[in-house]
Amino acid sequence: MDRTGDNAGDRTGDRAGDRAWDKAGEFEELRPLLFSVAYRILGSVSEAEDAVQETWLRFDGTTTRPTSAKSFLSAVVTRISIDVLRSARVRRERYVGPWFPEPLLEDPYQDPERAVELADSVSMAALLLLERLGPAERAVFLMREVFGFEFAEIAAAVGRSEAACRQLLVRGRRHMGAGRRRFTADREERRELAARFFDALTGGDLDGLRSLLAADVRLVGDSGGKAPQLARTVVGADNVARLLSAFCPLLIRVDVSFEPHDVNGQPGAIFRDRDGRVLQTLVLDVLDGRIQTIRTVINPDKLGHLGPVADAWAVSRAIKRARRETD
Repeated sequence: MDRTGDNAGDRTGDRAGDRAWDKAGEFEELRPLLFSVAYRILGSVSEAEDAVQETWLRFDGTTTRPTSAKSFLSAVVTRISIDVLRSARVRRERYVGPWFPEPLLEDPYQDPERAVELADSVSMAALLLLERLGPAERAVFLMREVFGFEFAEIAAAVGRSEAACRQLLVRGRRHMGAGRRRFTADREERRELAARFFDALTGGDLDGLRSLLAADVRLVGDSGGKAPQLARTVVGADNVARLLSAFCPLLIRVDVSFEPHDVNGQPGAIFRDRDGRVLQTLVLDVLDGRIQTIRTVINPDKLGHLGPVADAWAVSRAIKRARRETD
């Protein structure tokens, strides 16, 4: 792994300043930013947390105070994340079924001046588009477009010249723009539509569900081959509505509950078994007053950071018994 932090950012030789340096306090103040950068590069909560911890170890080992802790630490966490992403991509090529990022319930970093960029960039749709970019291209795009770093800082982070970073940004913008649909519904509109969706879902209301779905809506699940899932991919308002209206009442019969919650900045829910353990997450993409995509994550490896994880196979067996009793 590239030991980046040793030359990222300028330093001062002021020993008096170093003696008064609250290194841990400075790091903790920047931790939310570092996690947010790492998560957007990696699409994994656990790997982002590991990258932030490795960044602290490198920072703790420095003996001279950087001129800008923000630039220095952002460079370190970016390089670490790029290294991790390169190996993660090999694993994702062998992944069973659709791959989605690990669900994120709360983004710890907030910047009012970049609120729109931050919210848009953490959505499942945006993170999946970022998979089109190479690791360095992805880091440059995020650091510039989402977090607003200067090119000198970006160049130090990715180990390229400023001119090369500008070229990477141009390519990144082109790749992202080619597949991007911005989900521009305001937050209140999305929440109101999501509330209607979950009411219809709970009641098995076929017509109510169908009225909220785009004609070409897609229902896609990520189980990683490690849990049963509702379906791999279902397309079309009628197909999706029929599947959900038939299946979700069975979930309720076996005491599966759900709590509405924003997931990756979009309206969604956490499903729990009868003991309160996390079964899956669900997130809605909303555009033009309709639900465009429904994504579920039931892979237990991606849910552990949310709390104790349910035995999805046991829930599936309970649902089959409930279906037989109904028939």
